[in-house]
Amino acid sequence: MRAFALTLLALWSLPASAVTETWVDPETGLATWQTETRGIQVRLTQISPDQARAFYQARGFAAEAAERYASECVFMTVVRNVGAAVIEHDLADWRYATPGRPPRAIRSKVEWDRLWQQANVPEPARIAFNWAQFPATQTFAPDDWNQGMTTYSVPRGGRFDLRFVWRSDGETLSGTLEEVRCADETS
Repeated sequence: MRAFALTLLALWSLPASAVTETWVDPETGLATWQTETRGIQVRLTQISPDQARAFYQARGFAAEAAERYASECVFMTVVRNVGAAVIEHDLADWRYATPGRPPRAIRSKVEWDRLWQQANVPEPARIAFNWAQFPATQTFAPDDWNQGMTTYSVPRGGRFDLRFVWRSDGETLSGTLEEVRCADETS
């Protein structure tokens, strides 16, 4: 386990080889960050707190539980295999960093489910939640893609860098989305 943690730390310190593209949807005002490197494309699009609240309340979450989720920095996450080789990812390897803090892991679906059980969120709502989150692990053949929500414990309007990790052809690779910004309450 220690060797794996050191590998992740080493990957974090490698220079990013791709540029982060950013754009804002003129209708919604929500921003997207995207990068493409070595056969993978990763995109984060802001989900506003109101969107997160409404989405989960419509799926059976009580207002307090939906607010707990909406208080996080929520993104629609899309991963595409844009290369010729099979790629695999494990969200447990991904890290995000904010100024002055060490890199942190993304909260897993298992951790969220534990919180939802403690909050007495009904099982059908927890199932809907699980299906809406980005898969914890996945193998992508060329041209495959998937999407789902990911969350980051960053204040509204706060910024972070996301280091994503994947495996391809027996090699562990990483890339970075830089200066990602959480949606404001008014986004």
